[in-house]
Amino acid sequence: MWLNTTTSSFLLTGFPGMEKAHHWISIPLVMVYISILLGNGTLLFLIRDDHNLHEPMYYFLAMLAATDLGVTFTTMPTVLGVLWLNHRKIGHGACFTQAYLIHTLSIVESGVLLAMAYDRFIAIRNPLRYTSILTNTRVMKIGMGVLTRASLSIMPIIIRLHWFPYCRSHVLSHAFCLHQDVIKLACADITFNRLYPVVVVFAMVLLDFFIISFSYIFILKTVTGIASGDERAKALNTCVSHICCILVFYVTVVGLTFIHRFGKHAPHVVHITMSYIYFLFPPFMNPVIYSIKTKQIQRGIIRLFSLPHTRA
Repeated sequence: MWLNTTTSSFLLTGFPGMEKAHHWISIPLVMVYISILLGNGTLLFLIRDDHNLHEPMYYFLAMLAATDLGVTFTTMPTVLGVLWLNHRKIGHGACFTQAYLIHTLSIVESGVLLAMAYDRFIAIRNPLRYTSILTNTRVMKIGMGVLTRASLSIMPIIIRLHWFPYCRSHVLSHAFCLHQDVIKLACADITFNRLYPVVVVFAMVLLDFFIISFSYIFILKTVTGIASGDERAKALNTCVSHICCILVFYVTVVGLTFIHRFGKHAPHVVHITMSYIYFLFPPFMNPVIYSIKTKQIQRGIIRLFSLPHTRA
């Protein structure tokens, strides 16, 4: 009987075979976590506080920063619990909730990057109508649409996790819960839960990437039609930060996918390390990219950290 073998909790895993080094491994992870919190938190504060940044481009950047913080807050508690306290047990409800948030936020990030591409498309193709097209209300609707799309698309597979009996090993492969990790432990027909995520990835993440690519083809076509070299450079420069964030996100997605699909014989520590890169690298790099490449953000940071007498 399933009920005799099903328990109400799973066991999370840190770095197998390296348990004695968990405290040392946690040091660079904590440093990255702190950097993510400071970097994205600073962006959100600047965009809220600086009226010069109250533009659609920066509102979308705030959505990206909030999403990155959400990923960090979702994964950090269980990771540090495992590495610091060896607290590996997690209840089914908490595990499924964490998996839902992690996968939802991944879809949200892709959607926000798409919205930012739309923003750049409008800014360069229709600069005179930019503010009339991307009003605050429309930006808010786009943000709600991105969030709704992600939350509803992930819900069917997470709901089904509550119905499955779990009679196999209850040890998960990571220090956080992922849907693909949990379904391996289910003693039931998981065909839907195997196929549906593939459909979601193709229908949303890959579609987002193709739409972003096509939008930049039109952007480049518009830019090449600008007579002034300085104006062309200025127009392209407004896209550089966004392009860098796109590359960071989708390169890590492709890397993680290749490891899962074609690296089955690779050491387990490689899979674990790649999953941490996937969840930590984009949130770490996004504020760095915008701080380096966007002058308005640079000025805001200088004003924020300058002494009162230097502001005067």
